[in-house]
Amino acid sequence: MITALRPGEIFVFGSNSAGNHAGGAARQAAREFGAVMGQPGGLQGQSYAIVSMDGLEILGDEARRFLDFARAHPDLSFLVTEIGCGIAGYTPSQVAPFFTGAPSNVKLPRSFTAVLADRVE
Repeated sequence: MITALRPGEIFVFGSNSAGNHAGGAARQAAREFGAVMGQPGGLQGQSYAIVSMDGLEILGDEARRFLDFARAHPDLSFLVTEIGCGIAGYTPSQVAPFFTGAPSNVKLPRSFTAVLADRVE
């Protein structure tokens, strides 16, 4: 559970396409890390939203867009929550592969790293 951020750290969370950050990690992002109601994706304050409620194909596209953003901002450290594994109802096995090849400034949750490690073995 991420409760505080240092300068240069970004809280990465799952959002719905309306940007209604009312539950789960999205609610925390809005309350504590600058997420903007009505903004469904991208950098918002000290947070980054990934649309996760509109199907796995869209979630995959959003994850790729996020990874490109992270690569373009090596000065930032991105702390990824279990995107899509709460209210959206997906499992780490379904979501983690979207983060394969994440750059070193992206810190994935243990459940995602475990899935990715199992895929390598």
